[in-house]
Amino acid sequence: MTTADHHHHDHRPTHTGRPFDELVAEAVAAPTEGWDFSWFDGRATEERPSWGYARLMGERLARAEAALDLDTGGGEVLNLAPKLPPLTAATEGWPPNVEKATRLLGPRGVVVVAARADAPLPFADAAFDLVTSRHPVVPPFPEIARVLRPGGTYFAQHVGPSSVFEVVEYFLGPQPDEVRGGRDPRAEVERARAAGLEVVDLRAERLRMEFYDIGAVVHFLRKVVWMVPDFTVEAYESRLRALHERIEREGPFVAHSSRHLIEARKPV
Repeated sequence: MTTADHHHHDHRPTHTGRPFDELVAEAVAAPTEGWDFSWFDGRATEERPSWGYARLMGERLARAEAALDLDTGGGEVLNLAPKLPPLTAATEGWPPNVEKATRLLGPRGVVVVAARADAPLPFADAAFDLVTSRHPVVPPFPEIARVLRPGGTYFAQHVGPSSVFEVVEYFLGPQPDEVRGGRDPRAEVERARAAGLEVVDLRAERLRMEFYDIGAVVHFLRKVVWMVPDFTVEAYESRLRALHERIEREGPFVAHSSRHLIEARKPV
């Protein structure tokens, strides 16, 4: 952050006057590992879901005997829980995050297992009474049902359909309906039921996001790599420059993320 950024004390900071190349270079230089979004402070905002997943997850973990957190990232969300069950495991598919999660969660007795999102879960049947996840890559409902004990619960926050598609479609153009409609909560409920789970709670919200400068957009696309899979600054330079000028002229670029809370139970 430069000292120029501190002249604005309202909640809508502006980066007016900072040149495109400087903002982009700063964003490209910033590390993207882990699931820490503090780099965006003052540069982008995202409305949080009203239910407060981390708090609700923490309450359930405090009551569980054996828990599994899927796609734990760097372990940041799981680590927010004030009390973890005597047996707690976490899976993660990306090696730098496996290492980060192990450093963070190891001291709390959590076993972090490197496991690809599309592979069977490396755990025995009925091993856990609680399975959690914040933003799983693809929720593997048959595997979740298999590792849950009868009466056990899957409690998660998922990314919903056409999340942040204002950004996606700005760079990639209009997306086909099957892409826009992917991650539909109703389809997930059907998959959960097909796997033998009872869905006991489902809540969905669309949440406002604002990007205050082009650096925030670049950092977002480098961090959340599946939004624009072939993204590089060079490949999209003309679109980035045009967006930079638009933000300078009109103010924040607005998008909407999509989130749903799902709770499913394995029948006794």
